[in-house]
Amino acid sequence: MEVEYLTPGPIPLYYQLKQNVRAEIERGVYHAGDRLPSETEMIQRYGVSRITVRQALSELESEGVVVRKHGKGTFVAECNIEHELVRLTDFVEDMELAGLAPSSQVRGVKREASNSVIATALHMAVGEEVMRIDRLRLADSRPIAWDTTWLPLRFGLLLSETELAHETIYHILETRYGIPIEMGVFHISASTATAEQAHHLNVPTSTGLLLIQRVSYTSGNVPVYIQNRYYRTDRVSYRVTLRRHGDKNGGTNALEELRPVFNETPFP
Repeated sequence: MEVEYLTPGPIPLYYQLKQNVRAEIERGVYHAGDRLPSETEMIQRYGVSRITVRQALSELESEGVVVRKHGKGTFVAECNIEHELVRLTDFVEDMELAGLAPSSQVRGVKREASNSVIATALHMAVGEEVMRIDRLRLADSRPIAWDTTWLPLRFGLLLSETELAHETIYHILETRYGIPIEMGVFHISASTATAEQAHHLNVPTSTGLLLIQRVSYTSGNVPVYIQNRYYRTDRVSYRVTLRRHGDKNGGTNALEELRPVFNETPFP
């Protein structure tokens, strides 16, 4: 291994090492999810102490550049994703706005009886059948979210598993059946990964997840579906921008922006 000695001087060695690692990531030497050289390999490569390597990696981790996994090593962190939430968009639009390639894996389509929460949200009787769809959502082929969606059968039966692997519910209903999604009511909260979610999202069980709960409506405020989307928090967070005195035209709405940064009735 070629030794790349760092330069003693006013710039601390750990900072030089940190910048070297960051530069290699930015140049594409290492990509999201890649394992970095071990501490021992860095010690040999740069001619520094273990303390120097650990301080450099610790700062990179605190800045969200890398993720350190006990017993496994240090990995390049997934990119953090941004997309609009002021305008109603679907998963594909969100990912494309972030410059990522979206895809989905359908993991289950079945009928089940609605509980009281689902029935209330979808304006139906408790116990009435709904269509449940479970999907793993990916960005650049890497797991980013787990979706569970419930629809009244009159909408759910319009969707096929084959189509759902390539298209969003919004797009299928709007383009094929003329059913526009005009409004969505969102709730943002915290959750922890079940064993099934953890398996599909490649995270440990009970890992914290960002839960986006939504009811989407078509014309006439008719509910089309209720959905729980569980995001990996290392890939998505939220930023909100508010104005103190309302909008520029004198209105009372002080919300300027609410964006996921790629961090009433309860939902199931």
